[in-house]
Amino acid sequence: MTNRKRPKVYITRKLPDAVETRMCELFETELNVDDKPRSQPELVAAVKSAEVLVPTVTDRIDAALIEQAGPQLKLIASFSNGYDHIDVDAAAKKGITVTNTPNVLTEDTADMTMALILAVPRRLVEGARILMDQPGEWSGWSPTWMLGRRIWGKRIGIIGMGRIGTAVARRAKAFGLSIHYHNRKRVNPTTEDDLEATYWDSLDQMLARVDIVSVNCPSTPATFHLLSARRLALMQPTSYIVNTARGDIIDEDALILCLRDGSIAGAGLDVFENEPAVNPKLVKLANQGKVVLLPHTGSATIEGRIDMGDKVIINIRTYFDGHRPPNRVLPSRT
Repeated sequence: MTNRKRPKVYITRKLPDAVETRMCELFETELNVDDKPRSQPELVAAVKSAEVLVPTVTDRIDAALIEQAGPQLKLIASFSNGYDHIDVDAAAKKGITVTNTPNVLTEDTADMTMALILAVPRRLVEGARILMDQPGEWSGWSPTWMLGRRIWGKRIGIIGMGRIGTAVARRAKAFGLSIHYHNRKRVNPTTEDDLEATYWDSLDQMLARVDIVSVNCPSTPATFHLLSARRLALMQPTSYIVNTARGDIIDEDALILCLRDGSIAGAGLDVFENEPAVNPKLVKLANQGKVVLLPHTGSATIEGRIDMGDKVIINIRTYFDGHRPPNRVLPSRT
């Protein structure tokens, strides 16, 4: 890239300082110093002037926006593992390459998933809140106070046994959980044997037989409301559900009803169906100790964010050096 003009890069949100510094060294970069979400008019202006758009999962890069892109926009280098916020097919029709930042958030997201698996049955947030907000409520240890559920010896059903799902399984096994999973296809036999995992071709049958459900599949049209009212009704009243994937995989209204009537014991959610809005009914249930809510922080580590930024930079540099970016996302028809 030393022999050509530096590409004009537009970043939609504030990134870690180390990433922004490097990008400013390499590219003609427009930063978002205040970290305020870009408005639709701002995004339209960006795609009309920038050669590279660097969005995040909070930006909707749909067909209508892409259609307004100028001929100079060559690359959408998303600062994200998922790319459901981008219409990849529409980008391909305009001759725009799309890239993402895969394989850097696996361990961080798996850690947070395991944290929720522990927090919900053991009532960790509920207990912490009592000490912080109602210290007078605690009079000392009691044999029957704040009883939760043991996870050792229970069955976990993992929906989506990709890298994150497998990482969750390894952690869960170490905590004494029996591993069950549902996936489009069975994992490598060596991995299955190592995890002593049971494969379920039928999601319905697995849901009815496990104590904890962990959602780790991507958001696609096929997985929208995968956990519907009908499927949630299959779960046991003593079971728990944890979601660190995408909010729209679960029918949130149906989940709320299940938590209200006790047909599911509890839930841990790091993602929501209408982010950044959180359903007030979920907040009420959280105050009642029936659900643990986190603000989409499953991948929020300094190391993870810097690794993501490094991948964005590599994708941009590789593209403008005339090569295929290593993390190119292909349109669905190819």
